[in-house]
Amino acid sequence: MGVKGKLIASVEVKCGGSLIHELFHIHAHHVPNISPNIINHFEIHEGETVKVGSIVSWSYNEAGQKRFIKQQIEDIDPDKKLIRWKATEGDVLESYNSFTIVTFSEHEWTTWVIEYEKKTEGTPEPLVQLGIVLDMTKDIEAHLLKK
Repeated sequence: MGVKGKLIASVEVKCGGSLIHELFHIHAHHVPNISPNIINHFEIHEGETVKVGSIVSWSYNEAGQKRFIKQQIEDIDPDKKLIRWKATEGDVLESYNSFTIVTFSEHEWTTWVIEYEKKTEGTPEPLVQLGIVLDMTKDIEAHLLKK
């Protein structure tokens, strides 16, 4: 069993956290157009939209490398504006036994939580991945503020 950890970061979003949640819940397929330097592709493999049980995948850029992650939506809480995405395939699972991303929003804040279990003690914390979701959030905020 590897070392478990949790990273948490909140970012202020002037467009409001509700809009960020709505975009990921209903319009996630637009994220590659909104944040093309980070996200290359989004696809729903099972399910109609982002709903509990849906299987989705993302192709993204990490430190100049193309990466891939497939996730199952484990939880959506509209009241907390929360979505929990558990990795089932992809590059992150080369370094981590488990990798779950949770996003929730309130007022003018969006919070990202990465829960993970390292395969070895020498595996770094997923700070790069945390930076990616924070940068993507800023791209989404800028897009929403233009509307």
